[in-house]
Amino acid sequence: MEQRLSIAVAQPRCTAYDVTANAVAHAAAVRAADARVVVFPEMSLTGYELDAAPISPDDERLAPIVAACAETGTLALVGAPVPGPHIGILAVDGDGVRVAYGKVHLHGSEAVDFVPGQPAVIDVDGVRLGLAVCRDTGIPAHAARTAALGIDGYVAGVVHADHEAEVHGERARRVAADHGVWVAMAAFAGPTGGGFDRTSGRSGIWSADGVLLAEASPAPDEVARAVFSK
Repeated sequence: MEQRLSIAVAQPRCTAYDVTANAVAHAAAVRAADARVVVFPEMSLTGYELDAAPISPDDERLAPIVAACAETGTLALVGAPVPGPHIGILAVDGDGVRVAYGKVHLHGSEAVDFVPGQPAVIDVDGVRLGLAVCRDTGIPAHAARTAALGIDGYVAGVVHADHEAEVHGERARRVAADHGVWVAMAAFAGPTGGGFDRTSGRSGIWSADGVLLAEASPAPDEVARAVFSK
């Protein structure tokens, strides 16, 4: 029987360090996305602030996202500093929150505050999603190690400056070409702290043939969506 998975990439407006406000924005994006999986940018809950405190899965501030996922049947893949400490991905659904991934390839000063994680895959309704965060997507060995675990898609949260708007598209097409999987990348839009006064937006989803299927604009608060069959 054919399996279909709807996936969205979201780029909500972010207030640096304000997890409470950002969680509400994430919940709104989940409701607007109308997708089984919604992917968010790197450090989306705090902004790209490397001194932000790690967010535990039992943090009460995450309740709005859990509630939105329960209402919509969504799995949200949320960017945040997590215990480890890692630059991580929190998997949020109607049952709660867990740490799903820690960024493997840390960039520059990130290594002062965080430790690297390991490649990881999450199964959603029988569809296997390889996880990545920003610089991971630019390291071919990361996609190769993740693909070796068996994946149908490769999903990532990233943050790029406004003049780097083409970067995640180039990386997505390379991953698709190298491994024959579809790719979804959620990119920050608007200011996000950490020196990023302007970011690229243009979150996108690409087919396994490298064709752009859906793309957001450079503006905050947008969502792009596609449906894949297996």
